[in-house]
Order: sequence, then C-alpha cells, then structure tokens
Amino acid sequence: MKKLVSILLVLVLSLSLLTVASAEAAKKVGVAMPTQSLQRWNQDGSNMKAQLEAAGFEVDLQYANNDVATQVSQIENMLLNGCEVLVVASIDGGALDTVLGLAKEAGVPVIAYDRLLTGTANVDYYTTFDNYGVGQIQGQYIVDRFDLENAEGPFNIEFTAGSPDDNNAGLFFAGAFDTLKPYIDAGKLVVVSGQTEFEVVATPAWKSETAQARMDNILTGFYADGTKLDICLCSNDSTALGVTNSLINFGFTAENMPVITGQDCDVANTKNMIAGLQAMSVFKDTRTLAAQTVVMVTDILNGKTPETNATYANGVMDVPSYNCTPVFADVNNYAELLVESGYYTAEQLAE
Repeated sequence: MKKLVSILLVLVLSLSLLTVASAEAAKKVGVAMPTQSLQRWNQDGSNMKAQLEAAGFEVDLQYANNDVATQVSQIENMLLNGCEVLVVASIDGGALDTVLGLAKEAGVPVIAYDRLLTGTANVDYYTTFDNYGVGQIQGQYIVDRFDLENAEGPFNIEFTAGSPDDNNAGLFFAGAFDTLKPYIDAGKLVVVSGQTEFEVVATPAWKSETAQARMDNILTGFYADGTKLDICLCSNDSTALGVTNSLINFGFTAENMPVITGQDCDVANTKNMIAGLQAMSVFKDTRTLAAQTVVMVTDILNGKTPETNATYANGVMDVPSYNCTPVFADVNNYAELLVESGYYTAEQLAE
C-alpha cells in the first residue's frame, strides 16, 4: 500500500510539474517588427527579444520586410502558435484592424510598439517616446543654434519628413514645424522651395534614396544660382542620410554643410556628426523602450494593470500609453550618450 501511495504521489508531482512547465511554456510573446532594412528596427528587435527572454518568456520575433501582407500573416501565425501577448511595430498603423480583431477574439492583448495602431479598437496599450516632442527637440535645436530669438536672419531652410503611412511621421513633423513656424511667419526662416505641407515633404518608407532624389530636385530647382541653404530639417537619420548624400553630390563639404537634423543616432549618421556632416540626431534609447515594454508585458501576464502616463487618440479610441523621454546627441555629447552608456563601442564609430 505504501508503495502504491508513493507511486501515486510521484505521478501527482510529475503531473504538477508538467502543468507548471506547460503554463510557463505557454507564456509566449509575439514581437512583430516592420523591417530589417533600417538599423533601429534591428536594434529594437534584438533588445526586445533579449529582455523578454531574460524575463523568462519565449519570444517569436518576426520582421516583415516592409510588406503589410507579410506582417498580417506573421501575426496570424503568432496567434496560431499560442502567443499570449502581441507587441506590434506596424508598417502601416491603419492596416491591421482585421488581424488584430482575431487577437481580440482570442483574448490576446496587443501592445503597439513605437508606432500607433490607428483606426482600430483592437489595441490595448502603446509604448513609445514623446514623438511630437522629438520634433520639438529638432525644432528647438534650430532655434538655439541660429539664435532665432535675437538674430534677424533670414536663414533658408528645407524640410524632409517621414513616411505618410507611419503615424509617428506626422507627429515628428508637426512638433518641428510648430516650433519653427513663428520664425517662418516673422521672415527669419525662409523655405525657398515653398514646400511646407507634410504630404509634399514626406518620404515614403523612410527611404534614403527617395529623400536624396527629392533633395536633388530642390537643389537643382532652387539653389543652383548660389542661393545659400542654411538648414535641412530631417525627421530621422535615414532621410538625413539621403539629404546629406545629395548635398555632398551638389558640392557641399563639412566646411559649408547646412545644419542637418536627424533621429535614431544610426551608426552612419553618428559618424557623419563626428565628421561635421550632420549637426544632431535625437537619441531614443531602444533599450529604454524595450525595457518599458517588457515591464508592460510582465504586468499583463501577471494579471496587473500596466503603468501608463499618456493617451493617444487613434481615430477610434484613446489608447493608454507610456511615453519614454528622448534627448539629442551632437558632436559634444555623443560619446557620453552613445559610447559610455554601452549603446555603441568606440570601434563601431571609428572610421
């Protein structure tokens, strides 16, 4: 009898351990990233995966090569494979309502990651940086750099914004333009091309070559007569890289390069800052954003309500959100922000 009881106890304990193991294994998180063609999304994906795995979760990380249909298919597979939370950095924030509806039906919470999911009620949370604030930082940099409060000017400026299917792109541009508009209205800043509407200055898919081609046309059409170009307000580093390449091809050098803004502190752009070819780049530490998202995922899977500090209207609902704080890097502080913090090694930024 004692032997039978012992066997039964072993069986019960084994079943309990299997149940626990199954429950732990079921805590799978799907992470849908838009593309590997931009450095920042590779960093976001790797940071997210590493931190989620360190927190004890299984991670299904997928990149969609900037193809919406591929991203939809990947999210469907994540749901079929038992993911209990989805973290989605969308390609087109307004194109995922149907597949996110499947997540809602399955009781799987959805966290929008750094790109707001728009036109849908099938999103639960949003982790991001203050994206309007990113543009404000870029605009304020120009205000301070040219002392626009006191200088008479005029200074000539051209704008290059991001992808029109990315909700953040409009926020970046609005933050910068709203900051600079009083100086445009006062005549201290002049947009020689006249191109100030987001739809006109936007860069589909954030492609460097598209930004470069547009700047080629602006330079040929408005600056070939020697008109001075002082500022190129670029919303991110991939567009800044295209604009910089255009300017170099047009004959600009580090000695007379317009002040160029950016965002993301990509390696190539940080090297350009060091070389005097780009003035600044807004630094959004993806480790911070990933860490905050991991906290949110952990709270959700533990039945807790995640901390939020903002809301964003997505056209259907106000999405509870957490804003991380961006800063800017330039030649004076990049070493402290990027190298001493361990984001890059000195070797990565060497020529």
